[in-house]
Amino acid sequence: MAESMVDAGLLDRGGVGLTIRGRRATITLNRPDKLNAQTPHTWQALREIGRCLGAEVRVVVLRGAGRAFSAGLDRRLFTAAEVDGAPGLAGLARRPTEQADAEIAGYQQGFSWLREPDRVTIAAVRGHAIGAGFQLALACDLRVVAADASFRMAETGLGLVPDLGGTLPLVRTVGYARAVEICLTGREILAVEALRLGLVNAVVEPERLDVAVDELAEAVARPPLGAVRETLALLAQADEAVDPEQQLAAERAAQLRRIAELAAQLESE
Repeated sequence: MAESMVDAGLLDRGGVGLTIRGRRATITLNRPDKLNAQTPHTWQALREIGRCLGAEVRVVVLRGAGRAFSAGLDRRLFTAAEVDGAPGLAGLARRPTEQADAEIAGYQQGFSWLREPDRVTIAAVRGHAIGAGFQLALACDLRVVAADASFRMAETGLGLVPDLGGTLPLVRTVGYARAVEICLTGREILAVEALRLGLVNAVVEPERLDVAVDELAEAVARPPLGAVRETLALLAQADEAVDPEQQLAAERAAQLRRIAELAAQLESE
């Protein structure tokens, strides 16, 4: 089982919890006393979870313990060469460029698997989702948020850039000009505005967040797995298909694979 395959020590160091119940996995950022601030160990734990999840998992829900989803980077990363044995910003700066690049690429993998078409991912957000927290929510396919949720891309104001995969989904969701404004001003986006901009799928009262996420998770897990995987792949590439004929061809190929699988199932009954 995936829960037992993931190194418990790695999860503990990253402040990440994992539970699997049937077709659903729930990942919990579990440093509520630090508003679920993230460290390199957090990203390593997320990457390992993505690597270990089995095919039986159809839906992944990502949430934060306590009153915030994630306040972003652990502030110790700004002041220390190492944080719990992992490199801080100063530590990365001292490494050869290729080594530092490889480190960051590994961190990005903790986010990028959430957009793979093997399963549907849902961010359940209450309270702050700042910087790396905002990017983690953006990495998911869907976002359901409490009315007290707020988002902020804080990196540029700190002299950094969003480097955990958040720039592409942000631009795809709100457009280039709005993304520029959100990143460069670092302003707060409250839940109601996030819904209007298309950053989130639904806003609910805080006490209904878990119920709303449960209902959505159940709904997206109903269609056949093959159809979900093919649909997610088609939607993910739709923004990149500069030639409409390419997208039409991709749809035809996906449909033919689905028809062949369904026909094979009928013949075996």
